[in-house]
Amino acid sequence: MMSFLRWLLPILLFLAGCTPQSPVRPDQLSFAPLKFEVPRIEPVTLANGIRLYLHEDHELPLVEISVTTGSGGIVDPPEKTGLADLLAVLLRTGGAGDFSPEAFDRELERMAADFTAAADTYTTQLALSLRRDDLRAGLEMLHDVLSRPKFDAGRLELARRQAIELVRRQDDDPGALASRELMRALYGEHPLGRSPSVAGLESIRREDLVARHRRDLAETPLWIGISGDFASAEVTRLMTEIFADRTGGAGSRAPVPPLVAAEAPALWLAEKEIPQSTILLGEVAIDKDNPDVPAVRVMNFILGGGGFNSRLMREVRSNRGLAYSVYSYYDIGRRLPGPFVAGCETRNGATAEVITLIRGIMTDLRETPVTDEELRIARESLINSFVFAFSDSHQVVNQQMRLDYYDYAPDYLQTYRDRIAAVTVADVQRVARLYLHPDRQQLVLVGNPAEFDAAPESLGLPVKKLERKTP
Repeated sequence: MMSFLRWLLPILLFLAGCTPQSPVRPDQLSFAPLKFEVPRIEPVTLANGIRLYLHEDHELPLVEISVTTGSGGIVDPPEKTGLADLLAVLLRTGGAGDFSPEAFDRELERMAADFTAAADTYTTQLALSLRRDDLRAGLEMLHDVLSRPKFDAGRLELARRQAIELVRRQDDDPGALASRELMRALYGEHPLGRSPSVAGLESIRREDLVARHRRDLAETPLWIGISGDFASAEVTRLMTEIFADRTGGAGSRAPVPPLVAAEAPALWLAEKEIPQSTILLGEVAIDKDNPDVPAVRVMNFILGGGGFNSRLMREVRSNRGLAYSVYSYYDIGRRLPGPFVAGCETRNGATAEVITLIRGIMTDLRETPVTDEELRIARESLINSFVFAFSDSHQVVNQQMRLDYYDYAPDYLQTYRDRIAAVTVADVQRVARLYLHPDRQQLVLVGNPAEFDAAPESLGLPVKKLERKTP
């Protein structure tokens, strides 16, 4: 027994000296200031006008390539809306150069390469990811896609049928239906307000793709970002050699149509026998050249862009349990003013209550200064999240290339955090009054009005019913 006590006593004495300390609360922790220098990728302009953004990264034997060129959906003819999207699909699937569509697919599979093409509002985007050893072959295929696409008739018909099926089913998704109708209400007959139709897609011929390619892709400037395992001098030599037949001065872009007068504010109602309603409110807002963009970002974080730190989420979800998610955002337009959108989904029986609540929160933001704590959280969150735009080397390349393409200020990234940090309480209220108008916003509802907690007419806007589109 005594020997056991002699063995136990040192352990007890040791444990007595290891009494746990009181835990430190998270708000009592201190850290060294976060230091992050924004990387700058300087472009190299080749003799034929191609702008290259190169970033060597030898961690893995891979190369990623992004191309920005041409024009996007904003220049589609009204009667052929969707042309830019079909063109992009056929660039990927329709064959190019000496490759049939099937041979092109097999070659990508052989190289274990990933190649995509898509049209956005203003441009056509290509992306190619491949092994370092296949760099030359990949660049040659990319050249063929841009300069010698086949636009195979069979692949065109397949892409058309798939696009038509999406149009026919577009009203089945309440969120997609609401988004489409909100953009139409905001931008009217402008291309930003249009969406593809069955008749428009059926009218598109191979000749339309050939003509659009010749005008917008074959000879227009290329902006190309390349990152990965290569030597910059080698890539510059390859690009000069492979793309020797390209011409065009860097910086030219297709002109965009000016905005047109949109619809007067209304409540656009799509009746569907579903248990919950989709709510979207919106208005045309601002573009990238507006000096109020930093203050608008901070204001929107406080309103609905900051997740659980935002007023909409806190009041609509956390305090009242009326929605799982509620949000707002400003889509800052690159060449034309983009929209402000706020929205959520709620049960039909709370539809009018939620709309009134959202409008009230917006009105309060306009009329009452935000608190210092709200401002602090918004500014710090936006500044601290900034670093995640540079989480990998190709993001760095793409970020700089797109900023240059759209003529952002040369020091835009370097001064971003300072401009956010300079936003004041007064700035937030000022931009809320300038760019947030709950009494003038378009309102789109998708749901069952028979179950609404109040008649749609009680929400203060003329009600316009949206009929289901006929395929």
